[in-house]
Amino acid sequence: MADIRQKPVEPTPPDTRPEEADALEAHLETKRMYINLGPSHPAMHGTVRMRVELEGETIVSADPEIGFLHRGFQKSCENVTWTQCLPYTDRLNYVSALQNNFGFLSAVEKLIGLEIPERAKYMRVIGAELHRMADHLTMVGATGMELGGFSVFLYALEARELIMDRVTELTGARLTTSFGRIGGMNRDLPEGWKEKVLKSLDKISVVYKEIEGLLTRNRIFVDRTKGTGVISAEDALDFGFTGPCLRACGVDFDVRKARPYWVYDRMDFDVPIGRNGDNYDRYLMRMEELLQSDRIIRQALAQIPAGPIIVDDWRIALPPKPEVYGTIEGVISHFKLVMEGVQVPAGEVYDSTEGSNGELGWYLVSDGGGRPYKVHVRAPGFPILAGVPRMIEGKFLADLIPTFDTINMIGGEVEQ
Repeated sequence: MADIRQKPVEPTPPDTRPEEADALEAHLETKRMYINLGPSHPAMHGTVRMRVELEGETIVSADPEIGFLHRGFQKSCENVTWTQCLPYTDRLNYVSALQNNFGFLSAVEKLIGLEIPERAKYMRVIGAELHRMADHLTMVGATGMELGGFSVFLYALEARELIMDRVTELTGARLTTSFGRIGGMNRDLPEGWKEKVLKSLDKISVVYKEIEGLLTRNRIFVDRTKGTGVISAEDALDFGFTGPCLRACGVDFDVRKARPYWVYDRMDFDVPIGRNGDNYDRYLMRMEELLQSDRIIRQALAQIPAGPIIVDDWRIALPPKPEVYGTIEGVISHFKLVMEGVQVPAGEVYDSTEGSNGELGWYLVSDGGGRPYKVHVRAPGFPILAGVPRMIEGKFLADLIPTFDTINMIGGEVEQ
């Protein structure tokens, strides 16, 4: 019997030559894949669904679908008094609620033609910038985490917790603050609070350097963000971008500089401007704005004057408790304000402030009563989300993750 082990084993010839294989594959039936990202996908943050059409790993089309967090903000506001709208504004951008509180109050005060006390203006600047820092830290931390840098997320949340502690001491609430009142503020700064804020800012500066060291020149992070999610300045303006996403495209627009409100005209700060309109520039915008907010808060704390925190007008502000308990005028004014609301003159107004993600605008209509006739909010995140398909179509599926992170969509304000 022949021993087959002595015979050389020849390789099995391929069925077809490479040219024939290519020709065969050309006749194979292929089709595009449709996938749903969200609302349960972690990268969609539980508040939006994106229907993505894929050709391999390339995004052919993307269709964002909102509505999973819709809570009827505008109609809810039209059924309560002007002051009772505040808890609803908290829930627009729940990461920076103070900015929504103060923006709405400023619009109501503009409709009334009311000037608030100087101390109240400084308090609003301080609160708004603290929450701008909290918002940006959340965005930077989430972006790092979803690109594999979990340590960045922990550092960012450590810094954000310092801010949340100070906000809790100021407002009495951690997340939904409902802070401020028409005509000023509902309470003054707590004793020793200024010193605590300054110490917290010093600690955040240390954490900031850690985050910057982990991300800004990290090869993986730069490769995933630089040149991805690009949008031109012209397209960004056409969609209605504002805030860091617009400035990352090279457009110099910031409501705090273009139309100063409160005491921003007394603050010395810079507005960072990008060039490329990509994910990396949008990250850099947030990082630089953290430094600028630090500058603003320190200046405001140094300059804040003593004095009243709300107007002395019982048609606008609740009377002091001794007057309520001791005089008939006080109890009547208190009763009418609580039950009927501030009587805002008939008319309409649009007013805006610079939110963490862009221009936060308010269109209000009053029929002369104590409740709004119409409330509409110009949420900065809505037009930016609308621009996402333009930013990612023709790119890889993996590019969608950092792009959705750097636009920092907040479901509450987009879906109202």
